Amino acid sequence: MCEINSNYLKLPGSYLFAGIKRRVDAYRAAHPDAKIISLGIGDVTRPLVPAVIEAMHAAVDEMADASTFRGYGPEQGYDFLIDAIIRGEYTARGIEIDRDEVFVSDGSKCDVGNIQEIFSADARVAIGDPVYPVYLDSNVMAGRTGEFGPDGRFAGITYLAGTEENGFSPEPPKERVDLVYLCSPNNPTGTVLDRAALTRWVEYAREKEAVILFDSAYSAYIREPGLPGSIYEIPGAKEVAIEFKSFSKSAGFTGVRCGFTVVPKALRRRDSSGKMQSVNALWLRRQCTKFNGVCYIVQRAAEAVYSPAGMKQSREVIDYYMGNAELIRSGLIGAGFEVFGGKNAPYIWWKLPAGLESTQFADKLLNVCQVVGTPGVGFGPGGEGWFRLTAFGDRAETAEAVERICRASLI
Repeated sequence: MCEINSNYLKLPGSYLFAGIKRRVDAYRAAHPDAKIISLGIGDVTRPLVPAVIEAMHAAVDEMADASTFRGYGPEQGYDFLIDAIIRGEYTARGIEIDRDEVFVSDGSKCDVGNIQEIFSADARVAIGDPVYPVYLDSNVMAGRTGEFGPDGRFAGITYLAGTEENGFSPEPPKERVDLVYLCSPNNPTGTVLDRAALTRWVEYAREKEAVILFDSAYSAYIREPGLPGSIYEIPGAKEVAIEFKSFSKSAGFTGVRCGFTVVPKALRRRDSSGKMQSVNALWLRRQCTKFNGVCYIVQRAAEAVYSPAGMKQSREVIDYYMGNAELIRSGLIGAGFEVFGGKNAPYIWWKLPAGLESTQFADKLLNVCQVVGTPGVGFGPGGEGWFRLTAFGDRAETAEAVERICRASLI
């Protein structure tokens, strides 16, 4: 008899955001007249900018003409998009990246979840706590963990505590680990790893022969000068780090789907016999086998993000969301709450009063204010006592949600 992969059974409940949706749907069914405002799931609400739409229309017209029609494209992505990515993301930062180090995909979530396939099943994994759930869940599914414990943690995982005391910037562990997931700007805390912190991680990875899996999906939101927008700004990072970026939040592609991963050719790691192998070659082999590439129309749309008009228009949308973030930050601070994030990221990390559980608070916020947020414990046990709000909503609705929260008796 065929057996299932029992590692899936280790995962408690459902995926975080699917569970939130079910709770909200149940509340909406019981209160059909309620005006619910979501500051929960990080989905964008502003439309695609004109430069992107124009490029999509032109690409659609090409697909209607036999002379310009495109079938299967290169699994790694079309050169026109890869060149635009290198120019807009790396050359502008003084970083040299080769074409064959960039892999276009249908979103960084997929790549972040799939990248673990090319590393050994017994690799020791380190993740932040709190953390974006995909990092942990994909490694549970792959069998790299023990069982889920009563403390909310999996055996066999190294948890990197992100706390108020360390500014949600965890230090490298004393023990050796093989794979390290870092996210900056961070989801859920909205904080950013500075150059000194990233340098410590690169030095650790070089010493331990570890690999850093660096999720930089929100780099376009960094406002403060001097904060790294790519791990490759750090000397030596190409020898130890894979970087993931996305058009989802920077250009509104959550429903269009496009992102990219950079795997430097300088990154090499040992096989079971001790021989050094190219990680870039392994990822290329994986993608060619399991992925058929992003559609031509979407890649032309992504290319347009880096045009002068596209960059200006996309920046205006990001400014809109960061205006929402400031509304939320200032409103909560004015109401006497303590918050982090919202300055270089579209997430606000809200500290709840001592003893208040985040899941119970989520229910209370929904029932009292008809506002949806994300309980911090959904990002790991280190998130208990915290609550995440997102700035991706409509401006007027965001202002109304903050007003409801500030005038309510939530504590």
